[in-house]
Amino acid sequence: MPPAVSDSSAVTVHDKWSGEILGELERATEPLIEKTMAGAVDALRQPWSALDRAAALRGAVAMLRERRAELTTVMRRETGFTTTDVHDEFERAMVTLQLCAEESTRLGGEVIPLGASAGFEQRVAFTLRVPIGVVLAITPFNAPLNTVCHKIGPALAAGNSVVLKPALLTPLTAQLLVDTLHAAGVPGGYLQILHGSGSELGLRLLRDPRIAFATFTGSTEVGLIVKRETGIRPVQLELGSTSTTIVCEDGDLDRVVVDVRRSGFRKAGQVCTSVQNLLVQRRVADQLRELLTVGVTSLRSGDPGEASTEVGPVITQQAAEYANELIADAVSAGAQIAVGAARERNLLAPTLMTGVNPNMRIVREEVFAPVVNLISFDALPEAFAIANASRYGLQAGFYTASIANALHAARSLEVGGVIINGTSSTRADGMPYGGVKDSGFGREGPAYAISEMTVPRLVVLTP
Repeated sequence: MPPAVSDSSAVTVHDKWSGEILGELERATEPLIEKTMAGAVDALRQPWSALDRAAALRGAVAMLRERRAELTTVMRRETGFTTTDVHDEFERAMVTLQLCAEESTRLGGEVIPLGASAGFEQRVAFTLRVPIGVVLAITPFNAPLNTVCHKIGPALAAGNSVVLKPALLTPLTAQLLVDTLHAAGVPGGYLQILHGSGSELGLRLLRDPRIAFATFTGSTEVGLIVKRETGIRPVQLELGSTSTTIVCEDGDLDRVVVDVRRSGFRKAGQVCTSVQNLLVQRRVADQLRELLTVGVTSLRSGDPGEASTEVGPVITQQAAEYANELIADAVSAGAQIAVGAARERNLLAPTLMTGVNPNMRIVREEVFAPVVNLISFDALPEAFAIANASRYGLQAGFYTASIANALHAARSLEVGGVIINGTSSTRADGMPYGGVKDSGFGREGPAYAISEMTVPRLVVLTP
């Protein structure tokens, strides 16, 4: 049997800017976990039609829009994200849930040809897609609404029951989402939420044999634990990255500056696909450096509650200190700070690093902070070699006016997605999203996640 969880102290959530206590939630105890798991298993025995699943998900979208002000305020305060960042995440989450509602009524199998096998000429075979069972969703602090929707939305649309364990640092948004989904018609047993640490509650749930599928977003180190604990049971892992965007000499530099200014620093750089390493062809490197220096210098950082703030704090002071450590290490190895690097508590100024080489820790390790490294290259093979040397492979951006170069990049970059004339952080919520290598496996995007969270059951009819 899985180990018991006995800690009954409350989960306390703080405002990431002021430090003020925002609220307290019940920490999962062993009796509550057992009740939750039993309820999730029992729910699967109760019919819940695709029509009703779609209606509940659509209803949740309407109700969430009515609660938008409340939800975005809570999200801003518990994450430290800016007003712009939380409103962007809210709108994306509504798209995600709406897509899940649509996909819930499209579940279908395929007809299997049997003509190649003697004696099967009169038989008909087809597949049905059936729910996989109880889905465990473990979600991160840096997308407490949309990533949660990407986990639980497809699971519910597919007819599974779900146990959600949100990040300990940002659980209030997830709790509001779950409460709203229940109010919209999702049966209680089909969606339940438990609060606690990954090291205790997360492990306890992963080891529970009643979990049929686990979906996790977080660090590669924890992803390895998830895979180890789930054994042969299927998982979907969206893990870390040191995302690269490559700029060729024929790329639109003005467009690059606008895009990097946003996608390198949104959510204070705490995005798996955030532009961390910006590889620029040497012929235009100085020009782009000058443009980016102006662009990054103009970013306003500070109190995320102020509408004019573009970059807020990182999630903890420890996270800011780690980023500062990587910056200091790079400077000691010969890199220069073109802009930023000043820190006050957990607020790190938007930072542009130059003179960086691929062997530095700041290039190889995930910074997860508002830091962009500018690296020069001569020819494309060199850029591809630098990008592919990473242990990660989530997404890459590539700017060029050449179709030939774009196709070359698409075939050469070892990542889950190549974005032509966009940064590594480009994402539409309906597209297949996921990585290779240490960035994980499996795909998010409602239609693709639903496919992973269902089982193709073969049916053969014999006259």
